[in-house]
Amino acid sequence: MVISNMPELRTAYREPKPLAHQKVLSRLDEHSRNFIAISPFCVLTSVGADGMMDTSPRGDPPGFVAAPDERTLLIPDRPGNNQVDTLQNVVGNPEVGLLFFVPGMNETLRVSGTAEIVTDPELLAPLSVNGRLPLSGLRVTVKEAFLHCGRAFIRSRLWDPDAQIERSSYPTYGQVVSDQVKVMSAEEIDASEEGANQVDQLW
Repeated sequence: MVISNMPELRTAYREPKPLAHQKVLSRLDEHSRNFIAISPFCVLTSVGADGMMDTSPRGDPPGFVAAPDERTLLIPDRPGNNQVDTLQNVVGNPEVGLLFFVPGMNETLRVSGTAEIVTDPELLAPLSVNGRLPLSGLRVTVKEAFLHCGRAFIRSRLWDPDAQIERSSYPTYGQVVSDQVKVMSAEEIDASEEGANQVDQLW
């Protein structure tokens, strides 16, 4: 059976408990802002003008995303491959979703809102690292924010060292891209990425 409407969906799933709706806030409260302040990593989802979705990882030292007030986030855009998928999407469709992680915590923070690209040095100053400003930033106007329970992390054992794979069991980034694109050797790609990562660490 393919579920294609809401009555069919609610036949398969019981109604959520009231708390599931009640915990969804229209702002960043004290706990949400504290979570963002200790988070070194988030994933950012955007939607292009053509309806295609994209999810991008973002990471920096804890607190790299600024929350200057209860309805605003500032997310730095550091140097990368210059494909700017997310930024292109925001130009065509400002709706974004964010999922913040804190290493060792099973809970995550979900935030959704509308984004715009900003380049004003005064706005970007709080996002600088080693005195260098990001190339741009995303200013997100928050529509919803809530803490997501830890069931997925508990089931996946994501933070459990015993659940980590032996890294050699999966090809390197360079090997994967070389097999897919066939324009450079795996060694060349891996060396290029290693050099880029060293520069990023100084950024």
